[in-house]
Amino acid sequence: MSTERTDHIPSGRGRPHPLAPPAWLLGGLRPSTAPVPWAAVARAAVALATPLAVGFALDEPEYGALVSMGALSGVIGDTADAYRMRILNIAVPQLFGAAGVALGTLVFGHGWLAVGALTLVALVSGMISSIGTVASVSGLLLLLNAVIGAGLPLPQPWWTAPLLLGAGGLFVLVLTLLGWPLRGRGPERTAVAATYRALADTLEAAGGPDYEERRRQVTHALNQAYDLVLGRRARVHGRSPSLVRMLAQLNVVIPLVEAAPAAHLRGRPLPPGIPAAVRDLADAVEEGRSAAPVLDLPAPRTPVERAVDSALRHAAAVVHLAEPDGPPVDDRLGRPAPLRARALRAVRYVMFSGASWRYGLRLALCIGLAQCLVSLIEVERSYWVALTVTFVLKPDFGSVFSRAVLRALGTAAGLVVAAAVLAEVPRGWWDVPVMVVLAALIPAFSAKGYAFQTAAITPVILLLSDQLNHQGFDLIRPRLLDSLIGCAITLVAGYLLWPESWRTRIGDRLADAVDDAARYLERAFAPVADGAALAAARTARVQARRRIYRDLSGVRSEFQRALTEPPPTGARAAAWWPLVVAVERVVDATTAARVRVDHGARPPAAGEVEDLAGRLRELAERVRSSAAPVRADARPQGEAPGVLAAVHQEVAAARALTRPGH
Repeated sequence: MSTERTDHIPSGRGRPHPLAPPAWLLGGLRPSTAPVPWAAVARAAVALATPLAVGFALDEPEYGALVSMGALSGVIGDTADAYRMRILNIAVPQLFGAAGVALGTLVFGHGWLAVGALTLVALVSGMISSIGTVASVSGLLLLLNAVIGAGLPLPQPWWTAPLLLGAGGLFVLVLTLLGWPLRGRGPERTAVAATYRALADTLEAAGGPDYEERRRQVTHALNQAYDLVLGRRARVHGRSPSLVRMLAQLNVVIPLVEAAPAAHLRGRPLPPGIPAAVRDLADAVEEGRSAAPVLDLPAPRTPVERAVDSALRHAAAVVHLAEPDGPPVDDRLGRPAPLRARALRAVRYVMFSGASWRYGLRLALCIGLAQCLVSLIEVERSYWVALTVTFVLKPDFGSVFSRAVLRALGTAAGLVVAAAVLAEVPRGWWDVPVMVVLAALIPAFSAKGYAFQTAAITPVILLLSDQLNHQGFDLIRPRLLDSLIGCAITLVAGYLLWPESWRTRIGDRLADAVDDAARYLERAFAPVADGAALAAARTARVQARRRIYRDLSGVRSEFQRALTEPPPTGARAAAWWPLVVAVERVVDATTAARVRVDHGARPPAAGEVEDLAGRLRELAERVRSSAAPVRADARPQGEAPGVLAAVHQEVAAARALTRPGH
């Protein structure tokens, strides 16, 4: 069997021209191919322009501007697909934002008391941001609004600003939920159908060079679908037929996903009728059809073909059931823990996690330095320094270094637009149509990258701020200066002074993934006593495989952040990237071997499985002890016989990336 590698590996090589921008910067400035979310575009235009128009109509433009600021936070936070998750993503951060602006208003004008209060808020914000996505946005809004309240003379009494900002967020939430009665379960059903379509693309690419990328797309689609469906299940009390059906449709795709690696390893394409049949199932899922399935598939001849045929026919039978029979369906990952247990786990993580304290202290140090600087030195519009620090110092949103550089560039581009608006557009009702256009650009540009998002948000914030302080064009220069100061503080105090070692950031996680691959191999071929134990073993095997892929997905995300940083981090990430792909291929080959055994192939000897698992654990130790991989010239020791031949090859390829002692 050929061992030629066709994986796409990011390049860490030098620039093509000495004067060309570095690759990590070009990567951040290259717009994403993500589609423009037109519904979010229309929603943002209405959500930000309407309060401004109402404020002008009531002769209270300051109040209208504050409501629009609250709506801006809601627009930025509306990133989920499922409607119930969107309620959490918008409503929960608004509560934290209201608390933040109330605290900021109370310490406004109190000098060093404000410095201490904002530093403490930054510590809390950073610590809770490590819990998850909703907590991260909540911590961000808590600190942002506290900085605004402490830096701007907001309307009195103190509860006015929280009320107006909260009204803006509520307005966005109402606009978001208008479509719920029509497609309340649409996002979950669409996600399940997208998993089937991604699988069809993968089966179509089996045996070809595009298989690896398609397989990663299946993993992403499967993760997203399970997150949406399980997130909904956690909040539904009692039996929900539609939810049970979606979960059953998602579960039966697992055997097909497991059969895909075996189909790829045989080295030739599957009959075109198989991907076409999976696409038909995707349409049936999305449209909610329950007619009897009609499958015209070729007769299977090999264990791989039997595995695909059996999995596809079973999936078709389940997809077309109006409601699955039998007891409630068991999902492949397990029902989410009760809310109380998850809350206690989150509190323990915040209080006792080193990562939580590390990020909280980094953010508190930077905010404290920013507030001390503007307290000791006369800096016009000084609160924007802390705002910049808050936006940039978000490691869970991407590389801090690249975000600082991209924010400076995005701010400069946004200031060009803001300068034209503030210089040429008369203040008053003309601000409303201008806000319609500028607000619509925020979700459109956010989908393209961080620099583009910053360029879209900057003129909106400046236009709204001008309604509060009436400085007009004079805001332009201080805004750029404050942003540059904030980026500098973040780079020095939040990045350079906290050099996380490669081992703690990525190395240990990658080594743990290799260890998990060894355990998965042992579990896949462990002897099973009876039928009941066989079913339990298969469920445990599926759960283990999904956990590995989810962990590897997290490692990939960290690699993507590291690749956007300058050397040595970016170069080291590019050097280690092939091992991530190699581990995924080991897991794929193991799954393919297990599928072949389930459909008639001879199982491997226990000694062979133990030997392969031991070599993987040795590889994990090499990853933990190596600063950089060394591609050794490992010559194959002959074709390994049996069902684990492909696993032998993939393990040998992975081990060839490292040497002991380096």
